[in-house]
Amino acid sequence: MAATTRVFVARLAGLTVFGPDGESIGRVRDVVTRLSIGRQPPRAVGLVMELPTRRRIFVPMLRVARIEPSAVTLATGSLNVRQFQLRPNELLLIGQMLDAKVTIASTGTPAVIVDVAIEQTRTRDWQVTKLAVRERTGRLGRKGPTQVLDWDQLEGLGFAELRNQPQGVSTLLALFESMRPADVASALHELPSKRRYEVAEALDNERLADVVEELPGDDQKDLLSYLGEERAAGLLEAMNPDDAADLLAELSEADKEVLLGLMAPEESAPVKRLLEYSSDTAGGLMTPEPVVLTPDTTIAEALAHVRKPDLPVALSSLVFVCRPPTSTPTGHYLGCVHIQRLLREPPSTLVAAVLDTDLASLSPDAPLTEVARYFAAYNLVCGPVLDEQEHLIGAVTVDDVLDHLLPENWRESGLPEPEKQ
Repeated sequence: MAATTRVFVARLAGLTVFGPDGESIGRVRDVVTRLSIGRQPPRAVGLVMELPTRRRIFVPMLRVARIEPSAVTLATGSLNVRQFQLRPNELLLIGQMLDAKVTIASTGTPAVIVDVAIEQTRTRDWQVTKLAVRERTGRLGRKGPTQVLDWDQLEGLGFAELRNQPQGVSTLLALFESMRPADVASALHELPSKRRYEVAEALDNERLADVVEELPGDDQKDLLSYLGEERAAGLLEAMNPDDAADLLAELSEADKEVLLGLMAPEESAPVKRLLEYSSDTAGGLMTPEPVVLTPDTTIAEALAHVRKPDLPVALSSLVFVCRPPTSTPTGHYLGCVHIQRLLREPPSTLVAAVLDTDLASLSPDAPLTEVARYFAAYNLVCGPVLDEQEHLIGAVTVDDVLDHLLPENWRESGLPEPEKQ
């Protein structure tokens, strides 16, 4: 497939990056540009590439051998795998320039940037040459016409203007729409705080909760503080109770009490229970919302429960069978059924007939090391937590264990990655 010499960056985002040997090594997440003095178009100096470990690194444009409609191929040479950091004189074309407000010089019409084209020159440099802009009509719900203009046909493209002006987020949100929450969180972490706040304001609580759960702790607290008490309480309600409890545990006692008081009682109750336990115990790690069924539930009904699209994969691996009530803390715990067993049994069979009653349970006070050994010994991704009266009070999943075993900054730095030749 022929390489292209002009690329619109919104279409570049998410493309697979291949090394010179054809091995997939990451994905394009943004383009870094350095603005020129005066009205000269800026030069694209490199790509922000996300490795499989979620670490984002800088790839100089001189290392780019080919840009095709479906992929980017790098030339031979080593990669610097240090975490990407934006320099003071640089801008992200996707993260900071899209949705920026500008003015069409010839008519004075206000517009917004919806895409940016970079083009390779004869010297092999990549330069911003065209901008796709949509006129702002001022009519609610109406979009103005879109046109592609040269850099010098627009006003408002100065460095300070692009860095500091309030921006819309519609184009950026459209790019995020198809991305996993962990990938969106990684992108937000790299954005300047102003841009991060704009995106957070535009996302609804459910989507923002999924993203915030994947952010580093400092970013979580920063966003919570920015959003204000009412919105922050709504965000905490939308988060998984164990993630909400982990975040609240990092706040001052005064802030914690205010936010818990603003949450709906039915949403704050499980969070308060989790806060009673140390964060490095099974009780502090567990989620209070596993799949809990009564013994007269059929296999078909159990499978319907684990098929729910919003159920985390780890929690769908086990259903717990208890006497009523089925909300935690439950009635007497009877046992569990593994999803593999559910798939092998006739749909009309009751779960009571296929119980695993031998699987050991965890105490809420079990330390992290004991929980880790439990998962290693039984080859599980989810395990029950019982109180002294044999009531199910929650379930620990392996992802929560890994979150606490890995270094605190693992979300920011990713895992060690060997240099590519």
